Amino acid sequence: MSASVQLGVLFAVATAFSSVIGFMYKRRGALESPRVDPRRPVRSSASLFRSRTYVLGILVAQASWGLHVTALALAPISLVQAVIAGGLVLVTVVADRLFGLPVTRREWLGVAAAAAGLAFLAATIGGQDRGAENGYAAATLALYVGGLSVAGLTLAVASTRVRAAPGMLLALSAGLLWGGSDISIKALSGALHPDGIAVLIHPLALVILVLSLVGLAVSARSLQVGEAVSVIAATSAAANLTTIAAGPIVFGEPLPSGPAALAAHLGAFVLVIVAVILTPTPAAARERAATPVAVDAA
Repeated sequence: MSASVQLGVLFAVATAFSSVIGFMYKRRGALESPRVDPRRPVRSSASLFRSRTYVLGILVAQASWGLHVTALALAPISLVQAVIAGGLVLVTVVADRLFGLPVTRREWLGVAAAAAGLAFLAATIGGQDRGAENGYAAATLALYVGGLSVAGLTLAVASTRVRAAPGMLLALSAGLLWGGSDISIKALSGALHPDGIAVLIHPLALVILVLSLVGLAVSARSLQVGEAVSVIAATSAAANLTTIAAGPIVFGEPLPSGPAALAAHLGAFVLVIVAVILTPTPAAARERAATPVAVDAA
């Protein structure tokens, strides 16, 4: 594994740590704020920024975003997202402790599954030591990101029409929208060296901005109506799954050669996803019961 890829992995680990802390503070701030309407992302975001706790969460999240962009510029997208997915499970346990929530046996099982998944991933990544891949076909990128955007917006609308688990639908919606944003960031990162500051007027920059803002409003609403750790895990799982899949589909990252290596590689992703599913729930339910619900705007 090259020095560039190793550095990208370190930035991915830092992204995971800072991301979950930012999520926790944003969740506290969202519960202090008026009800978020994902159909009015600008107005809802403005009301959220009246909460100092939410602003703190946003600042931490922005630092995490910068780390994520750097990781994507240095390492293959599938590797970066797999590390972030596994790291998020580990950080969730730490965040639970920092926020006064006990770690259950189920959560420790989730950590073990994440560690096993990353170990398998490390064993099968050797043949992909080519640094960051940025090549893509514009039509493929547009179809993939467009499909994620439509699916994310559909889930957000569906959450307003169903009574069962609207928080999880919103969490998945935010994850898909942010997945589209992350994939666009990866594509745009290839233009950083030749174009420099000119990337700010690139069409993909507008796509990133819109998906990020809408995803922010949808995520805030999911944190208001859903269980904290479950919602965070669902958002991360949706974002990571779609960005990992973008590696071979959009950017042409090679899959491991040989059926055994391919099976181990796919098994690593499955274990990481299982870890995210296993980690949340019991502690999150106790936290929710002890926290006041968000109030509607007058």
